[in-house]
Amino acid sequence: MATTQKIISVLWFDGDGLEAAEFYCSLLPDSRIDRIVRAPADNPSTPAGAVLVVDFTLAGQKYSALNGGPHFKFTEAVSFMVVTEDQAENDRLTDALSAVPEAEQCGWVKDRWGLSWQITPRRMLELLADPDPARSKRAFEAMMTMKRIDIAAVEQAVAGA
Repeated sequence: MATTQKIISVLWFDGDGLEAAEFYCSLLPDSRIDRIVRAPADNPSTPAGAVLVVDFTLAGQKYSALNGGPHFKFTEAVSFMVVTEDQAENDRLTDALSAVPEAEQCGWVKDRWGLSWQITPRRMLELLADPDPARSKRAFEAMMTMKRIDIAAVEQAVAGA
């Protein structure tokens, strides 16, 4: 994979890295499968000829999916934040990615592979960084009560409504 990106995140899957990469690429513009590498020989995770590595671009960023077997699972210690432009995009991505509704909190969702995502409206980030600490606090407190971020409700809280 020819790239100028110096660091590429590798996501570990149990044989379904291609399925995951295709799904992720279907959600965001500037996304595609760049290369599929098949195992040249049998190894502990895949037989010869099976998909071993999938190089893909997700929203302009390079990633690799490694079919490394069931040895390691995703944890909340690593997540992907997707900055959304409006409530419709926020809701679409939350609906598509959230496979564990009970794990939803403050815009965080967990997909069917166990990878955590932060679906975050750009406006939410702006409100959290508001130079007025009272407004920022109201935005934060409103967000903390939500599973999925409702930007109109956050705006109302910031306005003191």
